[in-house]
Amino acid sequence: MVIVRGIFSLLIVVLLVVVVLFVDFTYKTFSQRQRDLNCDAIVVLAGGRGRIEEGSRLYRENRARWLFLIGVDPSVRKSDLFVERKGERGGEGVLLEKVSRNTLENALYAKEMIVRRNISSIELITSRYHMKRATLIFRHVLPKEVSIYPHPVDTKNLKEEWWNHRGSFRLLFSEFYKYCLFRVFFLFAPSELQSAVK
Repeated sequence: MVIVRGIFSLLIVVLLVVVVLFVDFTYKTFSQRQRDLNCDAIVVLAGGRGRIEEGSRLYRENRARWLFLIGVDPSVRKSDLFVERKGERGGEGVLLEKVSRNTLENALYAKEMIVRRNISSIELITSRYHMKRATLIFRHVLPKEVSIYPHPVDTKNLKEEWWNHRGSFRLLFSEFYKYCLFRVFFLFAPSELQSAVK
């Protein structure tokens, strides 16, 4: 009986810790704000609604020398994503990466593009719900001297009143779970694995 009570108490404590961490994750997810700044490159993680449009808008406003569209479908051409407009900035600084298929691969392939061009600051664009995980991964993959400025894009499938919206709750908890997995990986992974990521 004492053992059962101990296990039950432990489960309650674990549940409370998870709830607190999840609420903190959610609060920080919604607290992130877009900032008006200039960087060396705008890095867009393709695949979510509004991300490429936002990156293209910032690039046309001369907020960065480069616009990297990461994780683009191999069949897509640059002209499909960045339409040249008369009187506006052209796409000479727009580059597509078509190999990566998940966030870790996004960061690894983006790193090659960033390091090759001696870029020291990036504006990272992805959906709001995905931003904390993306920032965590990019921070661990990119050289320490590269500054990362998150630029979250809002989407219709994430509501601020997430506790009243089943889809938003599932989306946030899924991201929280993946975020925690990567936190554990970067904390406890063998040095050989971490150096491979680096």
